[in-house]
Amino acid sequence: MIGNAIKAGLTPFALALCGVASIATTYAKESAAPAAQATGRSIVDLSAGWRFRFGASDDAPAREGLDDSGWENVSVPHSWNRIGSYGLERDPLSNNKQGVAWYRLTVDGPVARTGLVARTGQRQYLDFGAVSKIADIWVNGVHVGQHKGAFSRFRFDVTDHWKPGARNLIAVRADNSKPEIGNSTAQTIPLAGDFFVHGGIYRGVSLVMVDEASFDMLDHGGPGLYARSASVAPDKAKIAILARLRNSGSMHRAMQMVTVIRDAQGRQVAQSTQPARLATGATEVKVTLSVPSPHLWNGTADPYLYTVTAELLEAGRSVDRVTQPLGIRTFKVDADKGFFLNGRHLALHGVSRHQDRMGKGWGLSPQDHAEDMALIREMGANTVRQAHYQHADEWSDEADRAGMAVWAELPYVTTPSLEGGEGAPELWANAEDQLRELIRQNYNHPSIMMWSVGNEVDSAKGFGVGKELMRPLALLKRLNILARAEDPSRPTTFADCCEDLGMMKTAGEQLAGATDLIGYNRYYGWYYPQPLKAREQLGAQIDKFHAKHPGLPLSISEYGGGGAISQHSDDLMAGFLNFTGRPQPEEFESFVHEANWPAIRDRPFIFASWAWNMFDFPSDLRGEGDSVDLNTKGLVTFDRKVKKEPFYYYKAQWNPEPMIHLTGKRYATRAYPVMEVKAYSNAARASLTLNSKPMGEVACTDRICLWPGVTLQPGDNRAVVNAAVDGKPVQDEAVWTGPDPKQGIRVEAGDLAGHSVAGKLFGSDSFVTGGRPVVLNMGGFGGRRMMAERTVTAEHPDYYDFWREGEVFSYLLPVADGKWTVTIHSFEPRTSGDEAVTMIIAANGKTVLPAFSVLKEAGGPLRGLAKSFPVTVKGGQLKIDFTGNGGKAVVAAIEVTR
Repeated sequence: MIGNAIKAGLTPFALALCGVASIATTYAKESAAPAAQATGRSIVDLSAGWRFRFGASDDAPAREGLDDSGWENVSVPHSWNRIGSYGLERDPLSNNKQGVAWYRLTVDGPVARTGLVARTGQRQYLDFGAVSKIADIWVNGVHVGQHKGAFSRFRFDVTDHWKPGARNLIAVRADNSKPEIGNSTAQTIPLAGDFFVHGGIYRGVSLVMVDEASFDMLDHGGPGLYARSASVAPDKAKIAILARLRNSGSMHRAMQMVTVIRDAQGRQVAQSTQPARLATGATEVKVTLSVPSPHLWNGTADPYLYTVTAELLEAGRSVDRVTQPLGIRTFKVDADKGFFLNGRHLALHGVSRHQDRMGKGWGLSPQDHAEDMALIREMGANTVRQAHYQHADEWSDEADRAGMAVWAELPYVTTPSLEGGEGAPELWANAEDQLRELIRQNYNHPSIMMWSVGNEVDSAKGFGVGKELMRPLALLKRLNILARAEDPSRPTTFADCCEDLGMMKTAGEQLAGATDLIGYNRYYGWYYPQPLKAREQLGAQIDKFHAKHPGLPLSISEYGGGGAISQHSDDLMAGFLNFTGRPQPEEFESFVHEANWPAIRDRPFIFASWAWNMFDFPSDLRGEGDSVDLNTKGLVTFDRKVKKEPFYYYKAQWNPEPMIHLTGKRYATRAYPVMEVKAYSNAARASLTLNSKPMGEVACTDRICLWPGVTLQPGDNRAVVNAAVDGKPVQDEAVWTGPDPKQGIRVEAGDLAGHSVAGKLFGSDSFVTGGRPVVLNMGGFGGRRMMAERTVTAEHPDYYDFWREGEVFSYLLPVADGKWTVTIHSFEPRTSGDEAVTMIIAANGKTVLPAFSVLKEAGGPLRGLAKSFPVTVKGGQLKIDFTGNGGKAVVAAIEVTR
């Protein structure tokens, strides 16, 4: 269809693309139903009774007679990995072991049934929802097959080795070894990436018994039944249906295929019967049905689903049957105007999602998937990016029912090779196999709008992979061709990391244009210089891309920043952003989204955007924020228990349900007596009271309501915000504990977040003019540090994690009138050079510490120095000036105490 439109002179994606049905495999959907007639399909759930052991160097665990009584008892879904925790040290219960593990199951095989026709029989298939990363399967001691790929369904015909009516042994070797040159996973994608590849049989397992003639069980894990809307009009939709059938017997079979479409109430709306003559091997049958006055699948507004059932009949009796949901819709993507669903423009805004769960790894339940989708819908998203691999059938079913527009992705991530170059033929073949599985197993989901054939495929150097620059373009192009051949009705896309991004070294290949669409992963406000200019920089860059690639539809496939719910900032403009380490205050994550979203929203040519990420997720490359082995960019915590502040920002932006949310509740005990109060709301205006005293009504500009300079009283302060949306009142409240002014004030200079040291609460860097914040240790990524690690010798080394330096800078601190002692913590950060710290300190315009050498008084570099002086404060403010005397002044912390 697309090819004909292009020949007709239309731009590739300024045209309607057709709706399709959900692909969750039939046996998965029907496994809870009663068994079919004697000649039909039946399924045995094999989730319980497995024995598990990690580690083995040979195939001995596959043998019959092995004593596995000492192995662990498990049920599937199962993963042996448990990784990602909150805290500054790795949880002792974490398990990030990668390698080989074994599973064994002894099961009584049901008695085989004879077919309707003499000399026909039943076939037995083992069906695995997914095994990571390479799976080898044995039945009764015989190796029946190997599957390479961690994310897709696969099946093996085990009839020749299965014992109906007797005991059978199934053994599975699961290998999630970290890819290294020459090892077992070196040619199986993904080879690298910022996510952890869990190991195990982490989706369901079934024994499927079907007649020798059936819908094809060996069609790359697909259901054997595929439907798409060939045309859609108000009075009629034509549904093109392809059935892939297989006859594993030696006889020709003369059968009929009856195909029925039913509406959401189960009423038949279309039906056809045609002959199905099955020679030995694979056969295709095509049929077109017409649905009158089609009820369209219309995204989150109305995700209406029909069903398609195809049944094979022989001598009037059912031999096999498959049922799939069907969604009828059209869509188009225009390079200038964006995304259109069923002829109407629809701005796609949503999130990316990884499939991990705290305590479960990848072994999720249907309830887990449903909870994830409910959180995404609550926020008001209408699109989901499935990062960075094929997600479970249950998840895509949730997307169909929720009306999500989905980006489905192949795990071609970071690099095509560990050695360099374009990648080996074996890896290319594996990538192609995984792409076929992705498309055939998901072809029918109406929610899926595009096939992504890669993510950041030229970012290998950033992950320390390979010894030379990679050339990913050739494989990217090959996968694009394959995806278009498998499914011409959907566009292809990929997520770019590095175009025009000088900080990432690549081979220089031009990847834009290798697919029909493109997504840009861009982290303005986080990884790039000048984070406080994020909105302007993202807007300027995406405008540049739009002008550079005028016919290419653009999206923002990733954007965001880290956020730790236990780390908080008093002033986002002052401290140092430690984007690969600690801290990562929750308020700065909010700032990043507040800066990026308007730049995206205001450009209608951006056909979609996906915030990164919906949930914190495991990556053993990271130790940042308040966690270990987690990427902290989630809008919700890894355990799904806490919605971070940006969650409510997007709820105010995207969900029309009246709401108001007061931010900063988790920063309950405040370091400073003055704060900015902020609320997110879809109301036009909101009012604030503090301790029942009116603080005024303000406009909620861009859904953000601000009250700057609010003074807290000592002890508890009850804040209440009120607003109305379409006449419906909304309210939220918080309690903040204000500091005792008699205890003075403490500032952690240079630090973006405040923290406690030896029972003393320091606020983040604030009340400052001039100078610049600096970090002692930047942190690192994947075990590679960005700078040599340094330590400061001092009674409290935490004082010196950050500092502020400059030729001249000043602090204007809110301090109660009276006499105080000021203590300045400084040190010499440089171990070489001629810029030794010599500085002068003045208070309220008077020099209190004449020029002194920090290096000399501390006794050497990287040694803490505390200097104190008395002051008298009048008018509630203390001004402290720092001046470098032939160099730069350095201040790590300030204490004002009695």
